[in-house]
Amino acid sequence: MKSILTPLGPKADKDTVRRHNLSLVLRAVRDEGESGEATRAGVAARVGLTRAAVSSLVEQLMDNGFLTESGKTFSGQAGRPGTALKVARTGPAGLGVEINIDYVSVCVVDLAGTGRVRQTEHLDNRGAPAEEVLARAAAIAARALDSAREQELRPVGAALALPGLVSGGAVRQAPNLGWNEVPAQDLFGDALTALRPGRPVLPVASENEANLAALAELWFGGLGDVHSFLYLTGEIGVGGALVLNGELLRGAHGFAGEIGHVVVDPDGPECRCGSRGCLEQYAGQTALLRAAGVDGPGAGGGSGVLELERRARAGDERAVAAVAEAGRMLGRVVSGAVNLVDPDAVVLGGIYRGLMPWLSPPADEELTGRVVSGLWSPGSGRLRASSVAGDAARGAAALVVQDVLDDPVAYAEPSGG
Repeated sequence: MKSILTPLGPKADKDTVRRHNLSLVLRAVRDEGESGEATRAGVAARVGLTRAAVSSLVEQLMDNGFLTESGKTFSGQAGRPGTALKVARTGPAGLGVEINIDYVSVCVVDLAGTGRVRQTEHLDNRGAPAEEVLARAAAIAARALDSAREQELRPVGAALALPGLVSGGAVRQAPNLGWNEVPAQDLFGDALTALRPGRPVLPVASENEANLAALAELWFGGLGDVHSFLYLTGEIGVGGALVLNGELLRGAHGFAGEIGHVVVDPDGPECRCGSRGCLEQYAGQTALLRAAGVDGPGAGGGSGVLELERRARAGDERAVAAVAEAGRMLGRVVSGAVNLVDPDAVVLGGIYRGLMPWLSPPADEELTGRVVSGLWSPGSGRLRASSVAGDAARGAAALVVQDVLDDPVAYAEPSGG
C-alpha cells in the first residue's frame, strides 16, 4: 500500500540546530524590544533554552552585528541586574520598492522594522514601457541605498511590490499598467546593478502590492488580536489580500486576492482586464473621481483624491454620493468574501483610508445585511481603516528583513567588510 505520509527530511545536524536557535534568539530580542527590554534571562525563558546556551548565541549575534547591548535593566526582583539587549540599528536591512500606476515609493527598513529611508516620486506610469518604469524605479532605489549607507545600514535584498498578477518574478498581467508577461525582477535587478558598479548585486524578489500592504498591516498596523482579515487597497484599481491565522493566502498559483475584478454587473462598464462591470469600475480611483466630477485636467492621482476628500468634507452632494455608492459596491462584494472565508475584520487601505467617514457607513450597512453569521453590525469595528504603517513598500522591505530573521547566519557581514 502506498504511504500517504510526507517523506521525512534529513536529520538536523548541530549546525542546522544552532542556526535555528540563532533565529529564535534574534526574533525574541526583536519582539521583546517592541514592548520593553530584552535580557538574556528573559530570552532564555521565552525560547526554552538554557541561560548558558542563550548567552553563547547572543555573543555570536553581537559579533556579527545583529544585536547590541544598551545598559542595565532592573526587574524589581532580587538578584543582579541584567544587561539589556536590542536589535542593532545598523547592519542588515531590507529595501522595498512599490511600483504603482501613478507613483513609485521606496523604503528601507532595519531589523527592528523601523522605516529609516523613504523616497516617493509621483509618476504617470500608464502606457510607459515596462523597461522605462522599472529603470526609473531602480534610480530612486539607488538613491535610497546611498541614504541607507550614510546611516551604516546594509540592505541585503530588495523586494518589488507590483500591481496585478505576479508570479515567478514576472508580472503576468497588470491591466492598468498595460503590462503582460513582464520579467520585472530581472529588468529591475539589471537596471539597479548598472547604476551601482562595483557594489554587491542585490537579490530581488517580487510580490503583489496588495499582499505586501496586508503583511505590513499585520506586522506594523496595530491590529491587536486580529490575525485573520481581508485587506482591500484602493488605487487606480482595487487590490485585495487575505490573511488567515497570520499567514498570507496566495492561492495555488499566487493569484489570490484579485477582488477588484469580481463582477458587480455583467452589463456594466468595460474593464481593462477584458471583462465588464468589475468592482474597480465602481470603486476604483478613476471611477470615483469621475462620478464625483473630479476628473478635469490635473485631477488625477493624489491631487484628485485630496480634492475629492475636500469636497466630501465640505458636504458637496455629488462627491458624497459618489463615495457612498462606492461604499455600497464594496460592501456587496466584500460580504461574499466574508461569507466565504469568515475573517475577523475587513481593512480598507490606499485611497479608502481618507474616505472612510463617507465610505464606511454604506459599506457597513451592506455587510450587516448580507453576512449570514450575524457577527457584523454597523459600528462593530470589524470594518476599519488601515494604519499609516500598512503600505506596500514597507511590507516589501520587511519581507527581506523576515528572511534575515529566519537565518541570520546567511546574512552575516563577510570577513573583511
